[in-house]
Amino acid sequence: VQVVESGGGLVQPGGSLRLSCAASAFTFSIYSMSWYRQAPGKERELVARLFTGGGNTNYADSVKGRFTASRDSARNTVYLQMNSLKPEDTAVYYCRVAGNFGINWGQGTQVTVSS
Repeated sequence: VQVVESGGGLVQPGGSLRLSCAASAFTFSIYSMSWYRQAPGKERELVARLFTGGGNTNYADSVKGRFTASRDSARNTVYLQMNSLKPEDTAVYYCRVAGNFGINWGQGTQVTVSS
């Protein structure tokens, strides 16, 4: 299963970015799609998780109210809309796809928040 992220870049504090993650798997084989991030010198942390069976989307406390994760089931694609970005949001953002095939990660996309 291939996992491809896109949409990172450089943005000023208070700005917005939208990340995309596409998975090359059958929809019925995917259990969840998640966004993680890893800042320099820090551990990788969960940002948001969506379950394909429905239910609530889980968010890290640090992004609640600013980030919104959504899913296009037909395209096996998830998005992460990031608003009111802060310098501490700077990190490499990874997409993680879990299913009956196991767990696959994307290559990551860099998000830099700086003036």
